[in-house]
Amino acid sequence: MRAEFNMNNYKVIPLLVFLLCLFNSLNASAEGSEKTGEKIVEKPNIIFIYCDNLGYGDIGCFGSKIIKTPNLDKMAREGRKFTSYYVSSGVCTPSRASLMTGCYAQRIKMHISSTGRSVLRPLDQKGLHPDEVTIAEVLKKSGYKTACFGKWHLGDQPVFLPTRQGFDEFFGVPYSDDMTATVGRRIKKNWPELPLLENEKVIEAPVDRNELTKRYTERSIRFIKENKDRPFFLYLPHAMPGSTKKPFASKGFRGKSQAGSWGDSVEELDWSTGEILKALK
Repeated sequence: MRAEFNMNNYKVIPLLVFLLCLFNSLNASAEGSEKTGEKIVEKPNIIFIYCDNLGYGDIGCFGSKIIKTPNLDKMAREGRKFTSYYVSSGVCTPSRASLMTGCYAQRIKMHISSTGRSVLRPLDQKGLHPDEVTIAEVLKKSGYKTACFGKWHLGDQPVFLPTRQGFDEFFGVPYSDDMTATVGRRIKKNWPELPLLENEKVIEAPVDRNELTKRYTERSIRFIKENKDRPFFLYLPHAMPGSTKKPFASKGFRGKSQAGSWGDSVEELDWSTGEILKALK
């Protein structure tokens, strides 16, 4: 079955088109093998890297002259660079809900929090409903090992966490890095310290945000090596550059860029991508 799109007439999300095609091919391969006994084509590994608040012009291949991103620039040269991309929302929770399910956030009631906010906040009793079908669940049924390392923001209560949404592993923060017990001079008395979760257990609170990119990268590399002989889906939603006025970065990157703390954070994200590429090779 072949579908052709005229990109001048339609606004499509490349990622969702790709995932739809992948899902169809996986089902077709499985059905074909059952009926004919033919060898199944090897399933591709999938790594989806997602950054929080990264600007279009923060990367060299998209125009940055002061932030150095050699690894991402190389990917653009050797692979495919999209200059037009659409998401269902400009804020965290609804856009991530769409990426996970392929649905507009309004259709699955993830466009507002339980208190009418545009995104979920700590201790919200709302989240991505367990009955919704996620890309992780689809791939897991097709034999994939699945992991989410990074910022989730689709519900911080146990029933909404990645491990209940098709991911075998989760290591990360449940919401935005700026949602801390103390925001500026304002104290959010009912908010906990920003937690770092291992699957469904809080292992640190507050987490050192300077180390998040580095730790997510290390976990990703370990996951890749552990699953090198089987198909895997790695969802890496980085917390950086994030929503704070001054983004965080580990010691090796702080004060090194020509664009202040924002540039430091972006250059560490570029380093992270390079390390993941090395692990894949």
